[in-house]
Amino acid sequence: MEHRNHINHASRRILVSYPVTRWQRIYSAFTPLLLVVLLFAALRLASIFPVLPANELAPETIGLALLATFLRLLVAYVFALALSVPLALLVERSPLMERFLLPVFDIAQSVPALAFFPVIIIFFIHFGFLEGAAVFIIFISMLWNIVFSLVSGLKVIPSDIKAAAKVFGVRGFAYVKRVLLPGSVPYLVTGSLLAWAQGWNIVIVAEVLHTYLPGGTARDDLFGIGNVLVSASAHGQNGTFIVAIFVMVAAIALINFFIWQKLLHYAERFKFE
Repeated sequence: MEHRNHINHASRRILVSYPVTRWQRIYSAFTPLLLVVLLFAALRLASIFPVLPANELAPETIGLALLATFLRLLVAYVFALALSVPLALLVERSPLMERFLLPVFDIAQSVPALAFFPVIIIFFIHFGFLEGAAVFIIFISMLWNIVFSLVSGLKVIPSDIKAAAKVFGVRGFAYVKRVLLPGSVPYLVTGSLLAWAQGWNIVIVAEVLHTYLPGGTARDDLFGIGNVLVSASAHGQNGTFIVAIFVMVAAIALINFFIWQKLLHYAERFKFE
């Protein structure tokens, strides 16, 4: 009876961890599709949200500006997450890969991304895609927070767990799905939280592009909460500036409470005791 209860308890944990019911599978299939839709929506921000001249700034525009910035951050985060997972898995693959890649990652993290921002902008101007420059610089600022957190998470998975998985023939993608990724979930969430905070820190620079363009003007900036803050401050619109600051802080607090804190609490179940 005790053995059966242990099996039932383990089964319940698996049900929580993996999509096995019909609705869980539907949700798992729908989530990537939703991310793709958000990606294409964000890539069209330049046409959906036109840049407003400074003298037309008004508090009513702040909601749309916040939405534009949020979508920009979301796209950058999706790209950072998609790249950081395989990079961390490469480090975990062998001691040789770790000795080679970790110093490379450390150097790449230490290089200030803003130092190359003018070059990045010129590159995207060649393709007529300034929106891509903003997303790229946010993506770079997010990437290494997630990579190093994932590397740390993969290292704390007990060696006996890894050995047991290999003994039972769990290899390849199944090994990644059932051992490596679940074991690193707490570190993935922590790294994502740090990456998102870093994205908010750099978004003002990413949206105010005219300072990096030869002969650039405010018309070259991207519409977003960062652009609103800079424009309102430059033109003495104190009311708009205060409202924009309040809205941005409130949005950060709500996202932290309703998303990141919930994810941090959920990730506790994946920790090894």
